[in-house]
Order: sequence, then C-alpha cells, then structure tokens
Amino acid sequence: MPDQHHLTLRERRPEDLPYLWRWEHAEGDAEWKRWDAPYFHEREAPSTVTLKEFTAKALGQSPSPNSRIIALNGECIGSISRCEEHPRGGGWWEIGVLIHDPASWGGGLGTRALEVWTDATFRETEAHVVTLTTWSGNVRMVRAAERAGYRECGRVPQARLWRGQRWDSVRLCALKREWEARRQDQASRPNTPG
Repeated sequence: MPDQHHLTLRERRPEDLPYLWRWEHAEGDAEWKRWDAPYFHEREAPSTVTLKEFTAKALGQSPSPNSRIIALNGECIGSISRCEEHPRGGGWWEIGVLIHDPASWGGGLGTRALEVWTDATFRETEAHVVTLTTWSGNVRMVRAAERAGYRECGRVPQARLWRGQRWDSVRLCALKREWEARRQDQASRPNTPG
C-alpha cells in the first residue's frame, strides 16, 4: 500500500505533461476510462494528439485555481478539479478526482486526495456544499467519498447506459458545517497506534 503521508495536491509542472499525455491520449484503452464515466469514453475516437501538441497547449495555459495535480512522493499520479455550479455565488461546487494508474488504486489515495481537496475548496472558495457525481458501477469511488466524509444525497435510477446495462447516477455531498465539525472531532481525538 502506498504511503499516504507523501500525497500532496500541487500545481501542474512541465515535467508532469508526459505522464498526463500518456494516460489521457497515448493509452487508448486505459483502465481508468472504464471507471471514470465510461459511457462518455465509449464513443470517443482514438486520440491523435501528439506529446508535442499536448505540451504546447498545456504550457500556453495559465494554471487554474480550480485544479491540481495529485502527487505521490512528488510524482504525478492523477488530477483533481472543481467547478462552481450555476448560478455563480450560490455556494455549490462540484469536484472530480482521477488517479490514472491502477497500480495506485486501492490504497486510500483517492480518499486522502478528496479530504485534502474538500478542505481546500471550503477554505479557498465560498462553497457551502461540495458534491461529487459518479455512477453505481464505480463502487470504489462511492466508498472513497464516503470514507472521506461524503454522504449520498441523490440517485437517478438507471440513468447511464454502458455496455448494454443500466446504471444509476450517484451524487454524494459534503456540507461545510458538517465537514468542519467532523474535522474538528477528528483533530480532538488522541492518536492511537494502529
């Protein structure tokens, strides 16, 4: 299991670009695409974006305050993002998390990234509620969000069709006051050896 203590969220760096290009464009049948809203990826044409094109475009864009690289021991393993739901100023933000390499799955890294990003979102924005939307087939994502402190707040039955089967759309949420109370409770507990 990877050491979670070395997981950080940071701005994208030029040295991250070959990794991101590989997983987003060069790996045509990447495993992450089977779990991250696969019903959208299923109809995508194979990418023809070259590393040079990808790098030029990325370097031409300013870093966004609403996205970060997920880094383990300084190395890029994925990305995390957020966007404000309309109307702006309403206090509702949606987040997304993506860890590309299956070798980094199953060790609690997604849960830890969600915790850190949710803390940052409540601190850096006027968010009152943060949501995350996935599908019922992505049980790992639902569990990671629940372990981080999210709770299910909505489900649309059989909203997504993938490979001939219907799946629910699942939305989970964290309210700021509940999130902060939970974090204070966790901070007040004595550390016990595990």
